[in-house]
Amino acid sequence: CGLCQRADVDPELAGELCRQDGLCIHENCLYHASGLSQRGNDAEGFYGFLFPDIRQELKRVAQKVRCCICRLPGASVTCWGRRCRRIFHFPCGSERGCVSQFFGEFRSFCWQHRPVQRVRAAQQEQTPCLICLEAVAGQPCYDTLVCPACASAWFHRRCIQGQALSSALHHFRCPLCRDVAAFQDEMFRLGIKIPDRDAAWELDGSFTDLYEQRGSCDASQCLCPAGPEQAEENGPWRLLLCSSCGSRGTHQRCSGAEEDAESWHCSDCSDTGTGEGYSWGHR
Repeated sequence: CGLCQRADVDPELAGELCRQDGLCIHENCLYHASGLSQRGNDAEGFYGFLFPDIRQELKRVAQKVRCCICRLPGASVTCWGRRCRRIFHFPCGSERGCVSQFFGEFRSFCWQHRPVQRVRAAQQEQTPCLICLEAVAGQPCYDTLVCPACASAWFHRRCIQGQALSSALHHFRCPLCRDVAAFQDEMFRLGIKIPDRDAAWELDGSFTDLYEQRGSCDASQCLCPAGPEQAEENGPWRLLLCSSCGSRGTHQRCSGAEEDAESWHCSDCSDTGTGEGYSWGHR
């Protein structure tokens, strides 16, 4: 990465490594570089950060600005704490306990000025992380976070960050009480990155098959001349899916259904067990 000078950073920490036009920059290093602003639209440069602006920032920090943690040049993240002059690389800051927020002005804070939790939560016994089930600290701290809504859900920062990246804004909530509003607000404030998109499992199509309805007749003896895959909108070869399970289907004629039948139940779901249960709509 041209800003943090590192290539061995976990993508969950630094984000995507963007490569184009001779530039190589981590996504999160871009968002938190104090000298950069998004002057383009999302399709321009890297996430709206224009290439000339990125090159200018790289030139600015290359020699003059050293990281207060690793002491190497290229530091671009400035602490927003009052009168604080600490500047650091994004990965160095995350490893040292700094907090970078992914909303509003994308502010960053060093380990001394970072936001802390004020939740009144006390463990009566050793509480495990709800995600990895390993032990957490005895009280809220940088590496151990607590749900502000129920004050009973404890988890490691790295664990809840992984869940946030997977669930994203549309599905991210407390693993225990299922609260959304207060939970997301608190996680945003504490530096958890919650992408504004659908969940990862929706994007990769992992459950696509669950939403697909079968398009064939499962009658023991399909009468359709064109075969069980034939499905017409009207007429005897109109395909009816089981109204209960949706996993089996039949042609109207193959099940002996009336012309105006609106639903049908397979043998596994039918009260009679005959596989011929169907109902009629109102005229």
